Amino acid sequence: MVAVAIDGPAGAGKSTIAKNAAHELGYIYVDTGAIYRTVALACLENHTDTSDEAAVETLLTTLDISIVFFNGEQHLLLNDRDVSELIRTEEVSMKSSVVAQMPAVRKYLLDLQRGFAKTENVIMDGRDIGTVVLPDAQVKIFLTASAETRARRRVLQLAAQGIKEDYNKILKDITERDYNDTHREIAPLKQAEGSIIVDTSELTLEESQQKIIDIIRECVV
Repeated sequence: MVAVAIDGPAGAGKSTIAKNAAHELGYIYVDTGAIYRTVALACLENHTDTSDEAAVETLLTTLDISIVFFNGEQHLLLNDRDVSELIRTEEVSMKSSVVAQMPAVRKYLLDLQRGFAKTENVIMDGRDIGTVVLPDAQVKIFLTASAETRARRRVLQLAAQGIKEDYNKILKDITERDYNDTHREIAPLKQAEGSIIVDTSELTLEESQQKIIDIIRECVV
């Protein structure tokens, strides 16, 4: 099996690029960030304080999180309920960065993430895929872009959905999340040893996707 690990900061386009690359190559795409978002959503829906690790750990015992694929599209199920759309809010995004720092949450989800790479050719993206989840992946990529570029892209993405957001607020949220992700004690965001850096700040989505696909093909030949 071939495993591709794509790490990078929030808003760098990892999910879209990894998903499209997987489709092009015939691989399974696993969005690990969506799994942490699902835990965050569960905390919000159950009014669980994400600053209370013991409370979050107790909540985990009541959760059944699974990933299913419909026509190649990943869907997250929380206690048999499809929450794929609900986990994409800014509130869930910020909470997911908090719960992702908790050892109990990371341990709870690790086997779920690794299981896919044992049976399928996968492209998996997140914050610590190349460093922790799949340290032996044949291909490791660190996908990034400037905070300003990521904020502009997010504003445009939300506008396309009919949602108006302030650029400065989005930039502040991204900057805060970058700090949290790179300074957390457990599996901080960093470039994995042997990974290839791809900065998409000056690239279109199509150019970024093609670059990732070319890298993968070159590495697995």
